[in-house]
Amino acid sequence: MSMKARITGITVLLISSITSFSVYGQDESPQWHLVWEDDFKQDGKPDSDNWEFSGRGTPDWARYCADSPQTTFVKDGTLHLRGIVNTTENDSVPYQTGCIQTKGKFAFKYGKLEVKAKLSKGKGSWPAIWLMPQEATYGGWPHSGEIDVMEHLNYDSIVYQTLHSNYINVQGEREHPIHSQTSPIKADDFNVFGMEWYPDRIDFFVNGEKTLTYPKMDEADWQQWPFDQQFYIILDQALGGSWVGSIKDEDLPVEMVVDWVRVYQEKS
Repeated sequence: MSMKARITGITVLLISSITSFSVYGQDESPQWHLVWEDDFKQDGKPDSDNWEFSGRGTPDWARYCADSPQTTFVKDGTLHLRGIVNTTENDSVPYQTGCIQTKGKFAFKYGKLEVKAKLSKGKGSWPAIWLMPQEATYGGWPHSGEIDVMEHLNYDSIVYQTLHSNYINVQGEREHPIHSQTSPIKADDFNVFGMEWYPDRIDFFVNGEKTLTYPKMDEADWQQWPFDQQFYIILDQALGGSWVGSIKDEDLPVEMVVDWVRVYQEKS
């Protein structure tokens, strides 16, 4: 089944008592209906109807972002986001990385996201699949929230799945409830990273297995639960930074290879 991005800013009211289960790579299920996907069938640049270059910036993940066919390309049915040594004369940074997003093209509130991706290993490698708020209703980071569906560091055989908010990052409430989890992955193979997002919780998955549930607390305000607004998708292959550490040039290039990205909404 192939469908381009045609539905933007979809909001579905969900009943919290419904029991969820992972589609895990299927287009449809009794619970979920596919509303947006990219399966990267056309070689060349990522589809401009779906994606744009996320831009270079001061955060560690964005320091080396480059809008270049050397770092970001589609080939043989997969998206390649690479971290490389920079050999471009008119760009002074030592490295270049692939960074794309759906901001302004597709965003959603509640539903299910799954991404099938393969990760390579290298000192300083930091690929990520994550979501940020389209409008930042409650202010700049971390107040309007961040949803990290997958982050991978260096040579690890695990990935991190994490949430950010005022409650977590400003007030320091990281354990009540638990805001992050690590999970093993299949090394040197494709894995399916996912989340199910409801009005009262966010569930994270790796290869169809639930890894973490983060609940909306009783009488929560925006500080604990900014996850009531539309978010867009970011895919990037970062290098270096305060968390991942130094970069080993001999390990480059590294890359995240993405087979497909799918977003679902609950069937009414």
